[in-house]
Amino acid sequence: MQFSSSLLENAVNEFAKLPGIGKKTALRLVLHLLKQDSEDVEHFSETMSRMRNEIKFCQRCHNVADADICSICANSLRKQEMICVVENIRDVIALESTQQFSGTYHVLGGVISPLDGVGPNQLNIDTLIHRVQKEGTSEVIFALSPTIQGDTTIYYIQKKLPAETKVTTIARGIAFGGELEYADEMTLARSLQNRLPVDSYVSSR
Repeated sequence: MQFSSSLLENAVNEFAKLPGIGKKTALRLVLHLLKQDSEDVEHFSETMSRMRNEIKFCQRCHNVADADICSICANSLRKQEMICVVENIRDVIALESTQQFSGTYHVLGGVISPLDGVGPNQLNIDTLIHRVQKEGTSEVIFALSPTIQGDTTIYYIQKKLPAETKVTTIARGIAFGGELEYADEMTLARSLQNRLPVDSYVSSR
């Protein structure tokens, strides 16, 4: 891809560093910005700069925040005694979009994966244990990826939680509308283990 301007080329190269953005898409984005008023482009640049420099991470749950405590933890209408443990911030956003969970979250920052060099010390596990002990949490819900690494992380943390704490995990199984023949063995096994009475399944649809 040849450019008549080094400024244009540099801008395209920067956009192309973003995940899922190829050179052609990056060029389209840069050309779009060129068509915009300079004030709009400056506002875009300022917004990105402020986001990177001023954004914080919640001291309680490690979610992104504008202050020391995120808006979810600070919401008195949320069930503060209920914690949903997730791998990353994207998972918080995904769960919040369902509008079905009224508790709080705890972002681990990943899962235990020795092959990738990720051990318990690299994750926000100690703060979770301290939080449960300090706040008298009634239930910890694990919403981690249904993988060996995810299950290993659940097992590790569960052993460190107070015995009286209720520990659950989100249901796993065949997705609605999915074809049974295309499901992997682990998903099928989970579906059988988490089977529901037909009456409750039909009534929930």
